[in-house]
Amino acid sequence: MSHFPLFEKDNAPKDSVEWLEKAEQNFGLIPNVEKVMALSPQLLAGYTFMWDGFNTSSLDEQERQVVYMTANFENECNYCVPWHTILAEQSGLSKDDIEALRGGGKLSDAKQNALSEFTRRMIANRGKVSQMQLQEFFDAGYNDQQALEVILALSVKLISNYTNSIAGTPLDKEASHNRWSKPLIEEKSE
Repeated sequence: MSHFPLFEKDNAPKDSVEWLEKAEQNFGLIPNVEKVMALSPQLLAGYTFMWDGFNTSSLDEQERQVVYMTANFENECNYCVPWHTILAEQSGLSKDDIEALRGGGKLSDAKQNALSEFTRRMIANRGKVSQMQLQEFFDAGYNDQQALEVILALSVKLISNYTNSIAGTPLDKEASHNRWSKPLIEEKSE
């Protein structure tokens, strides 16, 4: 059982209240991950600021969810995958592609698949992708700015995935129908 509290607006540290309100504006509720982050107003503020920044990046809504879902899968975030399944559905990604992202598989769209693969390689290699791997990302139709935007998304996911990992954040009832555990898959050779 986690000892990390879930704060509400009425009992959160005062510097977290505005960020909890922002989360409520963004999602129509305050997700448990933000309730946990509220213990550190600086963490919650940074997370919210970067989340909003990535939402205004040059990657479209589906591409943003491809990056987020790939990171959630790779970082084995049992909390984030269910929520991003909902967001991926809202973005218009197909059910098959959402299931591929939930299972670490290949996407039907070659460009989106290249984005997922680049994201996966960035995580696996701690940002040290080869020039050939970077060129594959560019050849798929992405650019320098978008490579940097993937880094922004990975920063957002580092905050939420790691918070959920150490806090054991309980899944909100609104996402419980999408519960997830990382499937066992055979290792792919590069």
